Amino acid sequence: MTATTPSAPSTSTQVDYSELIPNNVGLSNDRRLQRALEAWRPRFLDWWGDMGPVGFQASDVYLRTAISTDREGWANFGYVKMPDYRWGIFLAEAKPDRRIGFGELAGQPVWQEVPGEHRNALRRLIVVQGDTEPASVEQQRHLGKTAPSLYDLRNLLQVNVEEGRHLWAMVYLLHAHFGRDGREEADTLLERQSGDHDRPRILGAFNEPTPDWLSFFLFTYFTDRDGKYQLGAMAESAFDPLARTCDFMLKEEAHHMFVGASAIGRIVARSCELMRTHDTDDIRPYGGVPLDMLQRYLNFHFSVSVDLFGSERSTNAASYYTQGLKGRWNEAARNDDHRLLDHTYAIAVQRDGVITRAEVTAVNAVNEMLRDDYTDDCAKGLRRWNAIIRDARFDVELRLPHRGFHRAIGAYSGLHFSPDGVLIAASEWDRQVSQWLPTDEDRTYVGSLMKGVFEPGRMAGWIAAPAAGIHAKAVDYEYVRWA
Repeated sequence: MTATTPSAPSTSTQVDYSELIPNNVGLSNDRRLQRALEAWRPRFLDWWGDMGPVGFQASDVYLRTAISTDREGWANFGYVKMPDYRWGIFLAEAKPDRRIGFGELAGQPVWQEVPGEHRNALRRLIVVQGDTEPASVEQQRHLGKTAPSLYDLRNLLQVNVEEGRHLWAMVYLLHAHFGRDGREEADTLLERQSGDHDRPRILGAFNEPTPDWLSFFLFTYFTDRDGKYQLGAMAESAFDPLARTCDFMLKEEAHHMFVGASAIGRIVARSCELMRTHDTDDIRPYGGVPLDMLQRYLNFHFSVSVDLFGSERSTNAASYYTQGLKGRWNEAARNDDHRLLDHTYAIAVQRDGVITRAEVTAVNAVNEMLRDDYTDDCAKGLRRWNAIIRDARFDVELRLPHRGFHRAIGAYSGLHFSPDGVLIAASEWDRQVSQWLPTDEDRTYVGSLMKGVFEPGRMAGWIAAPAAGIHAKAVDYEYVRWA
């Protein structure tokens, strides 16, 4: 079976869930759920038309579409018009006799339905995750017009439709398990808009603009990586439908991070090529991205994404963990009692305007554990990018900024740290911030590079070609066919 599908039926006809919405959750046998999704689907399509990718809705795009959870079914490739994409609903295969892996109920059977005492907390977790999915589509909706190649355009649109599918995954949980409250929350997910003054998205990073492809690639590397760790933590949940949903979403999230990691590597390679050819670090006259400018963008996106993990000490995170709602990354592999009440963890705390380290009960530091894992993971990409620079024989190194740099949440908020972790006065921050974060001049220059390149195989001058195409296709394959 290919990913090509017929046009969506009108909202007045009954939806054929086995074809239009591939799923393994038994939609065809649940009339109540069918009616709820029949009412929600037109709203989603209206939102997609109004707030989804601009300019390519009628184009044939070479997309991957999941039609089942098995090896052959979760990655079917073919040409699809985005409004006809099948936003399926999938749960990873159930694990027989799965038990709660952490918290005060560790060892007990997982839940197939929402316990009443955990209803509000679970709904909040699902809503916050669900809100990020349409938000990123809204942030990226204008980028297609300035794509650096058809290969990159296709990757952007793949990310967009998969974010839409992830929204469907969260909306399914809301409709299936939370009754009227869930249906109302599902509707509200389509009413908030990224950056809107009156109804913004819930998390700050998802209200930041994504005006250019450099920002997009760093977003997919850093912010989607936060998504990886949040999904991984919820994939440990005692609420089995949530755990299985997030487990499957992680497969698609991996591609989003690949898009960012590989593209930044291509930008670094092209910048080094221009530096070598013209014997200068300032490659702006030659249409390249200077490495110091890339560092400023990197500083911004890492710091904004680090804030997504919340405060270092969090009673909410402790409550989620103790109740079995949200665990840690790779919980089963952790060498502790998975209760954390008798363990401590070192976190940053602010006292009288000074940052110190303090040992706190580990269960209150779950956010910081996730942030530590995330930071270590982010550093791997920088090692690969720096290897490109070293191979080109340049004495430059891209670095993650200090954890306290440009923070708005947690112990570091309200203080000013340099990228190398020195606490500085506000006046010193104002004097040097243009060296550390993107300036208006930087953004204007990067914007000037954003000119669409739509001939198969051609690349914009600021980014190198990828080493390989998608799904064993050539780099010069026609990944998007114009309407």
